[in-house]
Amino acid sequence: MEIEPSLYAADFANLGEQVDILLRTGARVFHFDVGDGHFIEPITIGPIVLQSIAPIIHGMQGAIDCHLMVDNPVRHFPQIAEAGGDSVTFHYEVVEDVPGTIAAAREHGLQVGVAFNPESEPEDVAKVAGDADIVLCMSIHPGYSGQEFMPDAIGRLERVRQALPESIHVQVDGGIDNDNVRAVYDAGATLIVAGSAIFAREDLPRSYRRLVQALA
Repeated sequence: MEIEPSLYAADFANLGEQVDILLRTGARVFHFDVGDGHFIEPITIGPIVLQSIAPIIHGMQGAIDCHLMVDNPVRHFPQIAEAGGDSVTFHYEVVEDVPGTIAAAREHGLQVGVAFNPESEPEDVAKVAGDADIVLCMSIHPGYSGQEFMPDAIGRLERVRQALPESIHVQVDGGIDNDNVRAVYDAGATLIVAGSAIFAREDLPRSYRRLVQALA
C-alpha cells in the first residue's frame, strides 16, 4: 500500500525541496500528472519537469507514477521513459485497443496502468485491462486539483477490485483526505493518490503522516 503525493498540487517554486522532504518522511511513489489541454482543459507538467526531479526520487529508491490525461498517450511513452518515468497510466476512454496500448508502453520498459473516468463501467475496463499492472479509478473528473471526492467512487472501487485479478493494483485519484482514505482502502485501493491533502498544508511531513495514520 502506498500513499502517493500528487505533484500537480505542489509548490513548483519549491518542487525539488518538497519532493526531498516527502522522501525523507517516507513517501516512495510520486504521482505525476500530464495534461495536454485536449483530453483535459489545462496543460500541466511534462517531461522537462519530470527529468529534473527523477534523479532526486530515484536517488532515494523512489518511483514516479505518470498519469497521462491526454488524447494520444502512445506518442508520449518514449518521452516519459527517457525522462525517468517508471510507470505510465493512460485513459480507457481515449484508446480503441487497450491491450495494444499496454504492450506499446512495455516496449519502453514502463509499468502500465489503465485509468477510467466516473462515467465508465468498472467491469468494462476490467475486461480489457488484464495485462496492466494498475487500474486507476478516478474519484473526480480529471483535470483540476482540489476537487471534492465523489462518494460513488467507493462502489466503483469495490466493483473494479472484484472484477480484476489480485495481481493488479487498484489505484484511486481525486479528493482523497483524512476522512475518506480509510474507506477507499477498505474498498480495494492499495495505491492512493493525494494532492491537496498533502501540499495545501504548511507542514508536509505532518500532512503525509496524518494520511498514513488514518489508515491504521
